[in-house]
Amino acid sequence: MPLPSWPRWRALACAMLAALLLAPGAVLAQAEPSPAATLVADRIYLANSDVLVADGNVIVFYRGAQLTATNIAYDAQSGELRIEGPIRLAEAGAEGSVLLADSAQLSADLRDGVLQGARMVLARELQLAANTISRSEGRFTTLEQVVASSCQICVTDPTPLWEIRARRVVHDALKRQLVFDNAQFRALGVPLAYFPRLQLPDPTATRMTGFLMPEIRTTSGLGTGFKLPYFVALGPSRDLTLTAYLAAASTRTLEARYRQALRFGTLQFSGAVSRDDLLADRTRRYLFGDASFDLAGGTRLGLQLRLSSDRAYLLDYGITADDRLWSGATLERLAADRLLWARLGNTQSLREGESNATEPMLAGDLRWLRVWQPATIGGELVFEARLHGHRRQSSLAFDGPDPDADADGRDLLSAALMLEWRRNWLTAQGLQLGALVGLGADFHAVGQDNMYAGTTAALRPQLALDLRWPWLRVDAGATQVIEPVAQLVWSTSDNSAVPNEDSRLVEFDQGNLFALSRFPGIDAREGGLRANLGVSWTRQSETDWSAALAVGRVLRLRDPGGFGSGSGLAGTRSDWLLAARLGTTGGLSIANRALIADDLSFSRDELRLSLQRGSYALTAGYIWMQPDMLEGRPLATSELLLDTTWKWASGWTGSLGSRYDFTAGRAASARLGLRYETECLALDVSLSRRFTSSTSVRPETDFGLSVALAGFGAGSGGQRRSCMR
Repeated sequence: MPLPSWPRWRALACAMLAALLLAPGAVLAQAEPSPAATLVADRIYLANSDVLVADGNVIVFYRGAQLTATNIAYDAQSGELRIEGPIRLAEAGAEGSVLLADSAQLSADLRDGVLQGARMVLARELQLAANTISRSEGRFTTLEQVVASSCQICVTDPTPLWEIRARRVVHDALKRQLVFDNAQFRALGVPLAYFPRLQLPDPTATRMTGFLMPEIRTTSGLGTGFKLPYFVALGPSRDLTLTAYLAAASTRTLEARYRQALRFGTLQFSGAVSRDDLLADRTRRYLFGDASFDLAGGTRLGLQLRLSSDRAYLLDYGITADDRLWSGATLERLAADRLLWARLGNTQSLREGESNATEPMLAGDLRWLRVWQPATIGGELVFEARLHGHRRQSSLAFDGPDPDADADGRDLLSAALMLEWRRNWLTAQGLQLGALVGLGADFHAVGQDNMYAGTTAALRPQLALDLRWPWLRVDAGATQVIEPVAQLVWSTSDNSAVPNEDSRLVEFDQGNLFALSRFPGIDAREGGLRANLGVSWTRQSETDWSAALAVGRVLRLRDPGGFGSGSGLAGTRSDWLLAARLGTTGGLSIANRALIADDLSFSRDELRLSLQRGSYALTAGYIWMQPDMLEGRPLATSELLLDTTWKWASGWTGSLGSRYDFTAGRAASARLGLRYETECLALDVSLSRRFTSSTSVRPETDFGLSVALAGFGAGSGGQRRSCMR
C-alpha cells in the first residue's frame, strides 16, 4: 500500500500521540494545550488510509507517564485506540497509579473504553485485579469481579493476609475514593465480614470523611469495650473526630477531637463525656485544649487548657497519668541578645491530700533579659527582670508558727531586678580568668499572713571571681580535655524575710555547680561567701568510645539556710557531686549522677543505661532520693525503670516496660506490647497494669487491640515480606 502524503501521515501521527497517555486517574484540562508525546516502536506503518499502527515493543512517553504495549492501532474515523498487551500504563510520580491489562479498546481521549484481564495498582500500594475495567467521563474507573489487597502475593503462597472481594468497584479519581458493591472481607482466605456497600479512600487521599479503624479496649474497671471513631473533614485545614466508646455494662462515652491549622499557628481541642458504673450517680468529663500562635517579631504565644471532673477519670479511660493539670498561657521570644518568657495560669490538683483552695494554684512568672557588649569596658552587660506571683483561693490568713505548714490563704508577689557585668581574660599560659560584678534589688509583698511583714525590699550586691585552666590532648583519633575550675562568690541575702514557696525543688548537678544561686525561684537567695570547686574530664572520639567525668562541691563560710536535707546543698559544705557518662559506637550509653556525703552515704543517685542495637533497644534507670520534708517527700524514693523493645522475626516487634517502687515493695506499673507490621497490615496488642491505689484511684489492668490496613488513605506500610522460593 502506498504511503499517503507527508501532511496526511503527520496528521495521523500527531492525532495518535495526542490521544495516548492521559493517565487513568487524571481529569482532562481542556483549556491547556496538550504537550508533545514521544512514541518508540519497532515499526510504525499505515494499515489503510485511516489506521495508524505502531507494532513491536511500543513505548509512549507523555507528561512523565509511560505506556508499554505490543501493538497500538489508531482509527482516525472512529477515534478509537485498539491496544494489544501485555499493557502497562504508569502515571508520573510515586503516587501515580499503574494499569495492567491483556488488551484494551479506548476512545481517543481515554475517557471511555474497556480493558480486558486488567489489574490496577494505586500509589504502589493497593492492587485491584478484575475481569474487565471500563473508563467513563475521564474520572470513573469501574472494575468487575474484583479482588483488592495491598499484601504481597507469592507464587508459593497465593493467599494474601487480607483481601476484599467485590462484585464491582468504582474508583473516582476526582474524589479519590473507592466504592465496593457486595464486598466480602477475608483474612487468610477466610470470610470474616460482608458489606453490601463499602466506601473507602484510595491511597492518595489524605483527608476524607468516614469511619476510622475501630479499637477494642478491655480494662478491669470498665470491662470489654469497643471504640469506633468517625472522622469529619471540615476543610483542607480543619477536621473533627467523634468516637463512640461502649462497654457491655460499664460505660457510654462520646469522645471528640477538633483540629485546625492556621497560617500563623495550630489549634486543637479534645474531650469526652461519660456515664459509667464506676461513678453511677455522676456524669464524668474532661476537656483539653492546645493552641500555638506565631506573632510578630519571632514571638510565640501558647495556650493550654486542662480540666477534669474527678481525680480518677483520666486514668480510668487511659487519657493521661498527669495528676496536676495546668491551664494558662505562655509567651516567649528568643534572640541572640534578649529573652522574653512569661507564663500565667491555674493548676488543678488531682493528688490525694492536696487542696485546690489552700495550695497556690493560680500563679504567674515573667522573665526579661537583655545583653549588651560595651566596647569601652569590654565583656558583657546583662540586665534581668523577674516577676513571680501566686494566689490561693482560700481567704483565711496564715497564723501558724511553721512556715512550711498549710499556708491556708497566703498570697505572694515578688519582683527582682539585676544588673551584671561579666568579663573573661585569657593569659599566655592558657589560664582563663573571669570576673562578675552585679547589683540587684528584690521586692516582696505577702498577703493574708500574720507571720510575715506585708512588703519588704532589699538590695542584693554580688561579686564573683573564677579561674579555669583547661588542658587539651589529642591522640589516636580521640580528644581529651581536663579542666579544673575554682569560683569564689560573695552576695547578700535574707531568706527569713519571705516564706519560701517557689524555691523548694532544688536540683544540684553539673549544670549549676558554678551558678551564683541554686534556688530556682526569687523568693529565696543563696548568700554569703562561698567557693564552688570542681574538675571535669572529657574524652571524645568517633571511632571507639567517649566519656565524661565531673567532680565538685560547694564550701561556705556560713549556712545560708533554705536548702532541704535531701538537696545535697544544706550546711556549710555541700555533698560531693559526682557525674559520669560513657558512650560507645556500639550503641551503649551509661550516665550517672550522685550526691555523696562525707561519710560516703548517698543523698541522691540517678543511673541511666541505654543500649541500641539493630534488633533490640534497652533503656533502664534507677533513682534514689532520701526523704526531704521541705520538698514534700516524707518517704525515701527508690524506683527502678525498665523499657525495652526487640525484633525477633520479620515484621514482629515486642516491647516490655515496668516501674518498680522499692519503698512500697511492689511494682508501680507494668506494660507488655506486641506489634506485627508488614506492607499491608499493622496489628498492635497491648497489656498494661497499674498497681498504685488511693481512695479515688484503684489498681487497673488494661488490654488494647487495634488493626490498621495499608492501602486506604495516605501512608506507607511496613517492611515488605519476602517470598519463599
